[in-house]
Amino acid sequence: MSSSSPIAHTTPTARARVTADPDWYESAGISLAVRVGELVFTSGQAPVDAHGATVGVGDFTAQAQQAFANLATVLANAGSGLDQLVKLTVFVTDVAHQDAFAALRAQHYPTAPFPAESFVQVAALADPRWLIEIEAVALVGAGPAR
Repeated sequence: MSSSSPIAHTTPTARARVTADPDWYESAGISLAVRVGELVFTSGQAPVDAHGATVGVGDFTAQAQQAFANLATVLANAGSGLDQLVKLTVFVTDVAHQDAFAALRAQHYPTAPFPAESFVQVAALADPRWLIEIEAVALVGAGPAR
């Protein structure tokens, strides 16, 4: 991580771009997330490493783990965390992966309250090698959402 802050400090209604170092979406002109007041809205977190290379080609579980790891990084850089998630939208290329995702999700959220979630099958994601992308909304600074 560089010495610069991953998020600018702003007023409660101002938008602040959340970054990482390196920022794997920078070259696409996309923010990893945007913080508005005490909420963070993430872009879809894909199964890519810190340099944007696809991880786990053909392996749904490996890709889902990487997407969750990226989500955790982005939320931490916004002053939040996985324990402060309020909403997940999970995009997959095959709904048959729902049980595998549920098992992974249970590792992060073994007890209620769970984040609200939509599990959506799509025809394709931005990279044809991607099997999953996770978008989220989380709280900031309010302690765990549980």
